[in-house]
Amino acid sequence: MTNALNLRAGAMSTPRSDALYERACRVIPGGVSSPVRAFRAVGGTPLFMERGAGARIFDADGREYLDLVCSWGPLIAGHAHPAVVAAISGALARGTTFGAPCAAEVELAERVTAAYPAAEQVRFVSSGTEAVMSAIRVARAFTSRDLIVKFAGCYHGHADHLLVAAGSGLATFGKPSSAGVPEAFTACTRVLALDDEAALRTLFARDGARIAAVIIEPLPANHGLLPQRREFLAAIRELTSRHGALLIFDEVISGFRLARGGAAEVLGIRPDMATFGKVIGGGMPVGAFGGARRVMARLAPDGDTYQAGTLSGNPVAMAAGLATLDSRSSRSSVASPAAMATGLPERVPA
Repeated sequence: MTNALNLRAGAMSTPRSDALYERACRVIPGGVSSPVRAFRAVGGTPLFMERGAGARIFDADGREYLDLVCSWGPLIAGHAHPAVVAAISGALARGTTFGAPCAAEVELAERVTAAYPAAEQVRFVSSGTEAVMSAIRVARAFTSRDLIVKFAGCYHGHADHLLVAAGSGLATFGKPSSAGVPEAFTACTRVLALDDEAALRTLFARDGARIAAVIIEPLPANHGLLPQRREFLAAIRELTSRHGALLIFDEVISGFRLARGGAAEVLGIRPDMATFGKVIGGGMPVGAFGGARRVMARLAPDGDTYQAGTLSGNPVAMAAGLATLDSRSSRSSVASPAAMATGLPERVPA
């Protein structure tokens, strides 16, 4: 098995991956379908993968690796878990998508709402970005307010109004962090530093009546792992409740990973809405957003807030999600992922 540390600075010969990357660069911007895959931060040529099995992944040159990334989160059961593969195969044999409701989406929704009490109802989408975008739209409709508050260091997908960089002030007006995003799109976004309770209180004292929602990763994990003090998250909960704003937990990464009920369960804090992805799709393109029934009632067709998706709730993705959650349930006697990860750096050979 190849030591991943030897990948740096082109220390390893990867002719097949190199050739594929050269071809990809001619037809795909940057040669990749998501920027983080381009290896720009670590150097070298991206590795092209051919298959995975359990905790192992195999590249186009036949090398085997211990995979600590697992597709950036969805594969909590590992690559090609037999139960997940069987569920996907069974669903495929019955049809890939119907453009109509299916039983599997009801079953997965029941599973999510049972595990996450704050989500009394959920709506399935096809990505975490779409889940967050939709949750914010619903929050704005429910509160009849425009302002959204996010935190520097938290990532909520690539929707225009969330691609915002922090400025120099304590509570800055959003400035686009990507080309192609007009400042008008981020004008209703405010950015705060994580764990700055004073700035949070100052912002609410000034703009509390205009704030629709505060969105935060309860365990930020896109700029390294940034555990937050429970007291800070509790302060957000208290301030949003007092001012009539909604609290949205972005649990795309932490949901069904930290615990069955995500970070909300571990922290003992109940948000008004939450977003999910990754684990609930078991490697298929799935996202979801949920919340209190009174909030979700604003969604069409019952309410006046539009959201739709051709492949939302498709039977193949729902089957993968159900099988993945089943695999987690069947491991109830096994230590949690957090417990299993304790001391892992010391056990990995250099």
